Amino acid sequence: MTDPALLTARLIRCHSVTPADGGALDVLADALGQAGFACTRVDRGGIANLYARWGAKGHPRSFGFNGHTDVVPVGDAGAWTRDPFGAEVVDGVMYGRGATDMKSGVAAFAAAAIDFVRQTPPDGAVILAITGDEEGDATDGTLALLDWMRDQGEVMSVCLVGEPTCPDRMGEMMKIGRRGSMTAWVTVTGRQGHSAYPHRALNPLPAMARLMDRLASHDLDRGTDHFDASTLAVVTIDTGNAATNVIPAETRAAVNIRFNDLHTGAGLSDWLRAEAQRVEAEFGVKVALRIKISGEAFLTPPGALSDLVARAVQAETGVTPALSTTGGTSDARFIKDHCPVVEFGLVGRTMHQVDECVPVDQIHQLKAIYARILRDYFA
Repeated sequence: MTDPALLTARLIRCHSVTPADGGALDVLADALGQAGFACTRVDRGGIANLYARWGAKGHPRSFGFNGHTDVVPVGDAGAWTRDPFGAEVVDGVMYGRGATDMKSGVAAFAAAAIDFVRQTPPDGAVILAITGDEEGDATDGTLALLDWMRDQGEVMSVCLVGEPTCPDRMGEMMKIGRRGSMTAWVTVTGRQGHSAYPHRALNPLPAMARLMDRLASHDLDRGTDHFDASTLAVVTIDTGNAATNVIPAETRAAVNIRFNDLHTGAGLSDWLRAEAQRVEAEFGVKVALRIKISGEAFLTPPGALSDLVARAVQAETGVTPALSTTGGTSDARFIKDHCPVVEFGLVGRTMHQVDECVPVDQIHQLKAIYARILRDYFA
């Protein structure tokens, strides 16, 4: 049997802070290759990616797993009580960057897949699509894998993303969709002048304040059957003016919107531009917008795939997972254009934190869940 905790430790010891790979995909390719998986590196733009398939190419029953081996920076290394790349186990808990997000998840589904194809070779294919670019810009990671799959005729019938999904206890939540995410950077330009003679200047700050208030006060919606209400957060207003006797010429701000399936990124972009034009007309300033849409809202409707995962989680944990769309974005936002996708993984309480850690028994429990999903899917 493949030990997912040992595999997690090997991955944690790889210094794979985005965009570095640190040898993590070589570790996985070696383990998967020995079990008969055909492993292909799909590197793009300096990002390391791995595609591993056991079984026939293009098989109509192809179960896919997706995950990432890249991690966020350590931050203040002096604040850690354990080596961030040591995979030290203390009182049954493994410490290290990526222990939760998400080297343990990758190790769990890799170990489950290896043992499954060795013990009960299925009539179908098992696919692992693993990227080194989830925590970064995400332009040359899972997207590169999906582009390559399209060109090569490789397909997944369904996919499970192994991101940590449980807030507090194992098994309590799975993701059947995600909110959309977008950021708008705003620059308001007026005319600099002396604060004692405001009529000779054109102050951009009142215009920015009015715009930010209108955006933040706007009720985007009240939520839908599977999504919470959309939100807009003003995340920065920056003028950089230390002189109290100077009216500045320019001020900048940014807002982040997390939106449900009532909206599209394009529709919200149009709304932002309309509000900017309204302020321009009222104040006589110039308002420039730069908008980045990180992902659209999507939903995999409850059905065969979510039922499959929920049954396995309940059988192994005694907990029936809630079907949720909360949280940030994940690479599922790309996979949903290829095949039905859901997410299930560990408790995520320590992800991205100092002393990130995972109970070793949870890694084994997660492998058991993934193994049951594979058995049930191919039964």
